[in-house]
Amino acid sequence: MIDAADRALHDLWRALDTDLPAPEPRWTGPSTGLACPMPVEALALGAVAAAAGAAGHRAPDIDPARVGSSFRADQLLRVDGTTPGGFAPLSGFWPAADGWVRTHANYPHHRARLLDALQVPADEVGPAIAARPAREVEELVVGKGGIAVAVRDRPTWAATEQGSAVAAEPLVTVQRAERPAPVVGTPRVLDLTRVIAGPVATRTLALTGADVLRVDPPSMPELAAQHLDTGLGKRTTVLDASDPRLRDLADTADVVVTGYRPGALDRFGLAPEDLLARRPGLVVVRLDAWGWTGPWAGRRGFDSIVQAASGIAVACGTDERPGALPAQALDHATGYLVAAAALLGLAERSTRGGSIRSLSLARTGEWLWAHPELVTDAPPVEPVRQTLGAVEVPPPVFGGSWAAPAHELGADAPRWRQV
Repeated sequence: MIDAADRALHDLWRALDTDLPAPEPRWTGPSTGLACPMPVEALALGAVAAAAGAAGHRAPDIDPARVGSSFRADQLLRVDGTTPGGFAPLSGFWPAADGWVRTHANYPHHRARLLDALQVPADEVGPAIAARPAREVEELVVGKGGIAVAVRDRPTWAATEQGSAVAAEPLVTVQRAERPAPVVGTPRVLDLTRVIAGPVATRTLALTGADVLRVDPPSMPELAAQHLDTGLGKRTTVLDASDPRLRDLADTADVVVTGYRPGALDRFGLAPEDLLARRPGLVVVRLDAWGWTGPWAGRRGFDSIVQAASGIAVACGTDERPGALPAQALDHATGYLVAAAALLGLAERSTRGGSIRSLSLARTGEWLWAHPELVTDAPPVEPVRQTLGAVEVPPPVFGGSWAAPAHELGADAPRWRQV
């Protein structure tokens, strides 16, 4: 495990494009428990160590059991002793006429679009998909703004235009302003992300001491269980993207992290290039599902959907049924790499100014395919949890413990902390 984790860390550190020396972590346990035919354990440990190193910890102590527990937080979260999360009934694998389809319908609006595309009630989704070819289902649902993909094996994905485009992208793209900016004290982080990868990144930035303010749109609240895990350490408010207060927050932030589809925020003056032009010392880190080039760049997607489209589900499945990674590892690993990118951007702003750094779930998936030599056994380990009142969550992957549970979604005023 140690050799694989160290090699993964050094590869990821190079991809982050920094002159700072790579951290030299002390691994304090034998395993993450993330057993898989792909190098998930190495990716998880390397990404977490990169975030710790970017936070200034040259020789961090990292417990693999904590890392594995954090990556499986959706499976381990407890509220009053019960598990509130998991996939919704209409999210999952469905047999199609010529293969398999994976759907995502955890959010009410995605569920409604799935049903609208198939023109059936919820209890007839299975037969409706079984009667159609998988690609036809994909096109129908995507055409209605929903989320579904045909399950592809690796050669099929690699031969697609999107697969080729993602494989050609760097793991982390960096565009620098090259206009030195003053060093800041406590960084102000505007969190314009949803679901897992982005919120994990900004939760990590909060762990390092940043003032993180998450903003959600009033019409689409976050899933409660998801927020309990990824909202730790942040404040949270609700603003429409057209509200001028959101632009004011962006123009006074030190870091803006976005997780929406490319171009979704541009018309509100929140395009990365516009943000950097108005505030040259700003660090913008953006992530999406499918990468930043190719025909799917603007498409909606989640970790499970990217796994299904890119061949991972087939690699982790059986002859009878597709499977999945032992955790939503594309989300979590990308999240820690986003946090590392933001911290490294802050570290160099006094010499090279602000920057725009771009990552994607699909490109993180490509990293798994590129490093088969880093697969480890990852024997099972006991999960690690921390109790915060009625909520049990995995503790931070580095450092001590969470100070308090997540704030109620939208409970805070849309302004920075007073210092």
